[in-house]
Amino acid sequence: MEFLQNNLIYFIPALGLIGIIVMAIKSAWVNTQDAGDKNMQELAGYIADGAMAFLKAEWKVLSIFVVFTAALLAYSGTVHEVNGVELHSSWIISIAFIIGAVFSATAGYIGMKAATKANVRTTQAARTSLKQALKVSFSGGTVMGLGVAGLAILGLGGLFIVFLNIFNVVEPNSVEMKTAIEVLTGFSLGAESIALFARVGGGIYTKAADVGADLVGKVEAGIPEDDVRNPATIADNVGDNVGDVAGMGADLFGSYVATILATMVLGQEIVVEKINGIAADNLNGFSPVLLPMVICGLGIIFSIIGTWFVRIKGEDSNVQTALNLGNWGSIVITAVASYFVVMGMLPEHLHLRGVNFTSLDVFYSIIVGLVVGTLMSIITEYYTAMGKGPVNSIIQQSGTGHATNIIGGLSVGMKSTVVPILVLAGGIIFSYAFAGLYGVAIAAAGMMATTAMQLAIDAFGPIADNAGGIAEMSQLPPEVRERTDNLDAVGNTTAATGKGFAIASAALTSLALFAAFVGVAGISAIDIYKAPVLAGLFVGAMIPFIFSALCIAAVGKAAMDMVQEVRRQFREIPGIMEYKAKPEYEKCVAISTKASIREMLLPGAIALLVPILVGFGFKGVFPSVSSAEILGGLLAGVTVSGVLMGIFQSNAGGAWDNAKKSFEKGVEINGEMHFKKSEPHKASVTGDTVGDPFKDTSGPSMNILIKLMSIVSLVIAPYIAVAPNDNTASKTENMNSIHVSSKLSAIKVETAKSLAEQTPKNIELAKIETDNTLKTEKKELRSSTNASKAQP
Repeated sequence: MEFLQNNLIYFIPALGLIGIIVMAIKSAWVNTQDAGDKNMQELAGYIADGAMAFLKAEWKVLSIFVVFTAALLAYSGTVHEVNGVELHSSWIISIAFIIGAVFSATAGYIGMKAATKANVRTTQAARTSLKQALKVSFSGGTVMGLGVAGLAILGLGGLFIVFLNIFNVVEPNSVEMKTAIEVLTGFSLGAESIALFARVGGGIYTKAADVGADLVGKVEAGIPEDDVRNPATIADNVGDNVGDVAGMGADLFGSYVATILATMVLGQEIVVEKINGIAADNLNGFSPVLLPMVICGLGIIFSIIGTWFVRIKGEDSNVQTALNLGNWGSIVITAVASYFVVMGMLPEHLHLRGVNFTSLDVFYSIIVGLVVGTLMSIITEYYTAMGKGPVNSIIQQSGTGHATNIIGGLSVGMKSTVVPILVLAGGIIFSYAFAGLYGVAIAAAGMMATTAMQLAIDAFGPIADNAGGIAEMSQLPPEVRERTDNLDAVGNTTAATGKGFAIASAALTSLALFAAFVGVAGISAIDIYKAPVLAGLFVGAMIPFIFSALCIAAVGKAAMDMVQEVRRQFREIPGIMEYKAKPEYEKCVAISTKASIREMLLPGAIALLVPILVGFGFKGVFPSVSSAEILGGLLAGVTVSGVLMGIFQSNAGGAWDNAKKSFEKGVEINGEMHFKKSEPHKASVTGDTVGDPFKDTSGPSMNILIKLMSIVSLVIAPYIAVAPNDNTASKTENMNSIHVSSKLSAIKVETAKSLAEQTPKNIELAKIETDNTLKTEKKELRSSTNASKAQP
């Protein structure tokens, strides 16, 4: 036990390394599986090449952004004082930023590479059995899940050790520790920045191709989805990888890191009591800082164990049940293990910002986080899964046309926000009641502990979708497509639950980051009674709307170009419909690539620049309100609005998608069966087309928008912090106190005089009272005057 305590910090990156090793083993196993015939491999090659071409183009643009931002951060690290306030940073924050950006991009690349290898192998496996197809596709998803979680823990844990040594940190509540944590925020900033561009760019890419392929191929030409004759079908399958795999990988990598970092920032403020000069936690007081990394590191191991439960027996087995069993298994193991970890690491009593709590309270907060994550998955599954009431309601409304289908989907999306928000609110209240702000942060960390499993389940969906596309393009027997469609339908639901999980974690993480920002910025509260703060709240609530509008408009523009190109090829290339000529797939791939790279820049700029403009632009503008407080109002508005928008759009899009897929097996509307190519089916395709940018572009980007703006605010907080002597509001309060004190003194004097007049016996007492009161008043006025002179 003593050896573990002395070396616990080194076990954290080791846990990440274990995840990467298992990932490599899983990846090697997937690569050994049969990739099918030459035609299947050729089609898979087109998809892999297109995905890689997009990533290279995206990295080329983002590398310029990374270098420029790193240079600014390096300069900011050389500033050690602003308005008399000491800053705790270093130019090394730029290095942390670059490492975070590289690791985030690498996480996305690992997932995309695994998916493009697993898709064709899943198709080939589906020629034998559903069981083998699930094994291959889920193994491909596991590669991504373990890669993301392993890189996050290895990077965060490893950098923390390095920074502790560079800055000679001995005590957790020291100036050196503040510097180490401030520099570490650069890692999270780099990760979230790349995540936003990857998610938005990938989302624009995949939905432009998907919408173009659906509108011209299925609706106009009447050919099946993923038909080899459709010029946009390769771009559509490439999009599944760059958006739902690479984008989601970078997304959850950033979420994972931000959650742990927010908890570490608050943990650093906790003072662990000492007994006979030794910290009560036997970790020199570092236990609240290390706990989130340990919990999430062990979560990788528990996720690996959870993958063992994802098994089915035969063709009639329920794939969703198998995935749920693996997910819940990892959650239960994490819950049980967390008790022993928390009780073994933390001292019995802790204190943070006026709140006292115990180690057992911290454990209860972790349980709250796990419960919230589980409930969010269950609720999202209900609103988006085939066969459930919400999806069935959209199907029924498809019977009366396109407009009622749209109305039904919008209604389902809006209603789906109610229960998740109540669950989130309950999670925040209960975790705060147990352990204050640290409880909220550690609840988010507990929720994110099983990220490896969540991401494995999520990435499984796009792999199955690609497998179905390859089966269709290769014209394999119907039973192969039936198996891949079975997996794909479940994949749509797991993708939606993954997005719900990410949004829930963003809400809890943002509150923790918000609390960290308030502490660093030197403000005690965000008072919306002040007009500038209320204005910031409204502007913040608007940002998710303009962000979504830009994303959806980008998809619309690119989709129009795609539609025109597909129509041109159908019109100008003879023999496509008769399988005598091969479409020009690369032109459709180029359209999506150029559009996504071009259109992702403005939404990304909003998330990065708005906090900086508000924080520095309003500094000193209002005499009674600091810019930090206005920025706090902005963050509150972004968080509330963004969470609602994210849940609404993701769930509406998922429900529309599965309503469309339900027609493949046939649905009953008003006593009559309807299948593909029927009028209700065409209405459902329109609904799915509207929902595509909702669920795969703007909706899932909301959680990154929320966290990225909070992290940018946290990074700039020391530069806009309110100095104790510079707080204009405090000056006003002091002057008010002086006036009130003077009035009270005058009242006391008058009362004493009156008392003296009434009773001669009290004359002496009155004089004493008057003299004491006047002396006290003079002393207070003299102290206040000196304090005012000392203030700049």
